[in-house]
Amino acid sequence: MGYPNTLIFVDFPSDDPEATARFYEEVFGWEVEGRPAGVFHRIVPGDEFLKDGEPSGVGNLHMGIHNIANARPHPNPDGVEPRTLRTEGRSQRMWILVSPDDSADRILDTALSLGATELWRNHYWAEFNGFNCAFEDPWGNTFILWTQGGDDPQIPEGWTDE
Repeated sequence: MGYPNTLIFVDFPSDDPEATARFYEEVFGWEVEGRPAGVFHRIVPGDEFLKDGEPSGVGNLHMGIHNIANARPHPNPDGVEPRTLRTEGRSQRMWILVSPDDSADRILDTALSLGATELWRNHYWAEFNGFNCAFEDPWGNTFILWTQGGDDPQIPEGWTDE
């Protein structure tokens, strides 16, 4: 194979795409477009990919929110079962690089105020040199907020690490 298969999109299940869109707009500052509203929403999460800390000229991948009542696209215009959110077990995990203009605490606190559940806070993972915390949104999706540790990461007192 000369060229690998390429990931082009990931979308999140929701029983209320408009509320989910408002949540992500407020928590992350993302642009969310109804395409069409209430059925599918496209998320534009941020700006360009960074290369060596500078904008690369390559736009970030888009994500989406789909309505579990009738997940489009599908050959059957009425959609298919299941039409419920997953309520048990692990869900997909999205890793979000926190902008230098924002903070993991601000994002996490905003998410919690809008109905998210805190999974952990104040943790450092040496394997990938990152400070992190995580939450589950009201629709069961897990978000890990990531801040790079830099050349000489100093783990604050009281933080867990591995």
